[in-house]
Amino acid sequence: MERAVRFIILSVVFFVSQINCQEAILHISNENTNKEYCIVYNQSWTPLSQTLDDALQYPVVNMTSTVLCNPSGVTPDVVKGKALVVMRGDCDFSKKALVAQGLGATALLIASKIPLITPSANATEYAKINIPLALMRYKDFIEAQQVFGEGMQVKLYAPPNPKIDASIVVMLLIAIITVSLGGFWSGACERERMNGDGGGGESKADPKELFLYSPLKVVIFVAMMCGMLVLMYFFYNVMVYAIIAIFCLASASALFSCIDAVMEKLSCPTGSFTIKNCTFSVRSLILAAVCISVAVVWGVYRNEDRWIWILQDFLGVAFCLNFLKTVSLSNFKICVILLSLLLVYDVFFVFITPFFTKNGVSIMVQVALGPDASGEKTHGNMVEVPAEPQAPSEKLPVVMRVPRFSAWAQNLCGMQFSILGYGDIIIPGLMVAYCSRFDVWVNSSKKIYFISCCIAYLLGMIVTFAVMLLSGMGQPALLYLVPFTLTASAVVAACRGEMRQFWAGTTYMVRRPVLDSSREPLLPGLLSHQSSLLHLSRLLMQIFS
Repeated sequence: MERAVRFIILSVVFFVSQINCQEAILHISNENTNKEYCIVYNQSWTPLSQTLDDALQYPVVNMTSTVLCNPSGVTPDVVKGKALVVMRGDCDFSKKALVAQGLGATALLIASKIPLITPSANATEYAKINIPLALMRYKDFIEAQQVFGEGMQVKLYAPPNPKIDASIVVMLLIAIITVSLGGFWSGACERERMNGDGGGGESKADPKELFLYSPLKVVIFVAMMCGMLVLMYFFYNVMVYAIIAIFCLASASALFSCIDAVMEKLSCPTGSFTIKNCTFSVRSLILAAVCISVAVVWGVYRNEDRWIWILQDFLGVAFCLNFLKTVSLSNFKICVILLSLLLVYDVFFVFITPFFTKNGVSIMVQVALGPDASGEKTHGNMVEVPAEPQAPSEKLPVVMRVPRFSAWAQNLCGMQFSILGYGDIIIPGLMVAYCSRFDVWVNSSKKIYFISCCIAYLLGMIVTFAVMLLSGMGQPALLYLVPFTLTASAVVAACRGEMRQFWAGTTYMVRRPVLDSSREPLLPGLLSHQSSLLHLSRLLMQIFS
């Protein structure tokens, strides 16, 4: 017990501990205003203060006309006790720092017209430097001169970056709320169908819904997903625009479906009117216009990282909810087959494909983030930040994105996001939706299957984020979510003695387009002996009528 407590305490300390970053903040001010810019430094040089209040303030001397590889032409009285700004190039960073330190400067800022990298030197050089050294964008210094003029005062500080960012909590809430609402909606639709059919234990399949009932079709579906992912990897620059267009249409339709269902539940009036024997709903027309407008706004401003993530997540939630309501798995056997295959798919494309790609990046990550993703790039402990604004890189709208709220310095250099793929919500969500429908079939007033599966999903997400933080790398979430949801559902069914029913599911009746309009079971189901005979007699009567 004591060892367990110690382990928990150490884990908490690890998670709440803070790590130092190579990005820092340059705070420029005068008597009237202030502004902050991105800088890149090396922790091996003189460390920077962690807060603005603790940072020392220096007046600035503009010497961007020189690279400061030697002290010739520089008057010590001009730079003494001030922060010196020089241009990058011609000599090592350590050489510039030694010259600036010898002239009496208290800080050295190196303006760069090329991408900023972590300034480094030989190990023996670090101890010789006693002044802060950092790289900044040349365009930022020119902008600061125009804003502040010659009376600039600067502070350099590097706020620590907590291992646990609030974005993880937000992402967790988005995921669990979406899965829970989607599963609840699926169960509610199932109850409405059963009530509409007189509660006879069978329900007609909604023609707007898609049912996965055949193991062969599940295998074909997963194979198509693999093929699509590989195609997007090799033809990303072409297919990304097709996916964006599809997302705009699908998300607008999904948003309409979600809001319309809420308005229908609230008994909002439709206000219908007729033109040339065609009846139109005012509510539907207005709602369609709003949903299309939202999707168009996202499509136009999709590369505005500062705020468009809110709209993308909003549309993504609607897309996932509508998917969970529209697509249904017929039984637990199909759930096991689909989720297991997608678990292998996820692990293969995240962990195995880096051994086959040229840059060592997994196909899954490359497709999710884009091959030319702009912003900060890290290579071990080295950081690279673009020196000039770059053309926005198109990214596939297949992830929830939440900015890392506590990464102030990194966000100045380039917005940093925590991401979660739609598949990590939809795939386990199909299992949750099946549990919700099964609660309806067995008349479970406590919704034991649905609640248990939601809790299992939550625990799986927590484990996913914990492993991600411990390992310092992205994780295939299905590796944890699939075992949690499948195991929890199976355990509940076994404990209640309903595993046989849970495994086989229910029977859906659909009308097929044949001449005699006969109806036959599309999915295998569990019926009592008496209802089976009744069903068979009805079928024979329809065939021979």
